[in-house]
Amino acid sequence: MMFKNREEAGDLLADKLVNYSNKKDTVIVAIPRGGVPVGYQICKKLNLPLEIVLSKKIGHPFNKEYAIGAVTLDSYILSEAVPGISNKYVEKEIKKIRGILKQRQQQFYGTKKPINFKNKTVIIVDDGVATGNTLIASIELIKLAVPLKIIVALPVAPPSALKKIKALPAVDVTICLLEPRGFQAVGQFFEVFTQVDDSQVIDLLKKANANLKIDKLHF
Repeated sequence: MMFKNREEAGDLLADKLVNYSNKKDTVIVAIPRGGVPVGYQICKKLNLPLEIVLSKKIGHPFNKEYAIGAVTLDSYILSEAVPGISNKYVEKEIKKIRGILKQRQQQFYGTKKPINFKNKTVIIVDDGVATGNTLIASIELIKLAVPLKIIVALPVAPPSALKKIKALPAVDVTICLLEPRGFQAVGQFFEVFTQVDDSQVIDLLKKANANLKIDKLHF
């Protein structure tokens, strides 16, 4: 099975999440950037607000692609102690990353404040995962906001990554449409898998929340 594009994947996931339609305490949270078109389709069909995860990994000082933690504007998490990394380096990276995240918040949200996840059912969405590490870091950060429930919804992921996600105490429900064993990359399961840019993210966020039927949600 292949998805035509991220939009079709979002439509199919929405069918699995129909019980959350119009729920006043439920929010779709997409992993930027690829998860945003998927999340948009879900929130459009279920009349739910769309948010994004404003977070960024802390890279190892000698290999920036290797994550040793992750940061949001309000909190951070660190992996188990890695030898040779000083507190000074970590503090410097947190400060630098939060500067970048503030810029992104302004870019994506303007003067609008993101939804507080406390006591909300949070449905975390991406266009798929390979290792699952980015998603897991996002889950751990969202958990710090004390949501009522965390649901993970994915079009595709390998069994190894799903096993790690399902084992997280913070995750209440995991939905995945495809669990292929011959997994190489997320893009191999989409006919169209073009890069999503910042302008698309901004446009979809605006459209999603402008189309909400607020009278049904009672925020």
